[in-house]
Amino acid sequence: MLHCEEVFARTYQRDPDAVAFSPYRICPIGAHSDHNLGKITGLAIDRGIHIAFAAKNNGVVEMASLQFPKRAQWHIREVPAKTGDWADYLRGATWALAKEHALSVGVCGVIEGTLPIGGLSSSAAVILAFLDALCKVNGIRLAPQELIRVAFDAEKNYVGVNVGTLDQSCEVLGKKDHLLYLDCRDDHYELIPTPANMKPYRIAIFFSGLEHSLAGSKYNMRVDELRAGVYALQAFSGAEYGKFAEANARDVPYSVFRAYEQKLPDPWRKRCEHWYTESRRVEAGAEAWRRGDIEEYGRLSFESGWSSIHNWESGAPEQIRLYEIMRETEGIYGGRFSGAGFKGCCMALIDPSFEESVTERVTREYLRAFPHLEGKYSVHICASADGIANQ
Repeated sequence: MLHCEEVFARTYQRDPDAVAFSPYRICPIGAHSDHNLGKITGLAIDRGIHIAFAAKNNGVVEMASLQFPKRAQWHIREVPAKTGDWADYLRGATWALAKEHALSVGVCGVIEGTLPIGGLSSSAAVILAFLDALCKVNGIRLAPQELIRVAFDAEKNYVGVNVGTLDQSCEVLGKKDHLLYLDCRDDHYELIPTPANMKPYRIAIFFSGLEHSLAGSKYNMRVDELRAGVYALQAFSGAEYGKFAEANARDVPYSVFRAYEQKLPDPWRKRCEHWYTESRRVEAGAEAWRRGDIEEYGRLSFESGWSSIHNWESGAPEQIRLYEIMRETEGIYGGRFSGAGFKGCCMALIDPSFEESVTERVTREYLRAFPHLEGKYSVHICASADGIANQ
């Protein structure tokens, strides 16, 4: 029995009706691309968010988290404005779903995350798991793309984070032993099977010990800097352009960026440099996976991490050191920051035969640099998993 089920039973003196689950995700190549209609590659993993829940016929939503204090409560027809706490993601999910579907039944539940928070899209996972619960008690069935769209609406337009659809897509569409290759412009995707000739791999999650919040980080600023660069490129090249919020790097050819990049302020140029080079890495990475070349895929993931540090300019010192240690460790094919790169964790694709030595070396070197994080830093070895649509 999951811990959230035990807490639910103690709290409500009954067993939950069911348990909703959404996996976390990793994005080895394709970071900071989806919000400007780029392409990504990603995997759902076998850890995530569980919610033990039951229906409440009075329309009240009552949720508790094993990771955060205080129970949150609101009514399905009177969703309050965001308050800046952990439950904003759930309020946003209620708000977004109610815009498109009539809700009559509330829900009570207990949320449990199976890994430390930060870098694995736990925000998208908790939204998706909660939407699953809220839909079930109301008899609503959402198609995969509708589920992705509602979750995206909740995080971007209620919580206020300038996300794309990378996180939601990986967690909904992912499939065990397949790489998701997604075009965020038209939502076309391919699930590329792991070829029989590919060397075995496992997914290592190195949690830095630092929790993060996208809403409170420089994430939105970086997206705005990229969009400002794109807007300027459209003007320099004489292209038609409209509202600032509608400017997307996908609509400006790489040749235009190269022709006018020296006219851009340095921060804007760097953000564009990351976006355009990451697009090329994604395409090359998908081809590497298709032919079973995990070493090349891993190399591109390391390159993606380098660009995130130097061009996107993300990463706390702790994360940057973790990334450097990973690059120096035998048995790691590749890896990078997981998520936006503002604290949180790093992910790596590793050779399973090196699991013990990889864990030992990365831990030793990291805690040598940051001894005060002993007890907070942790390592988790995971595998690919099915997303919600394939469970």
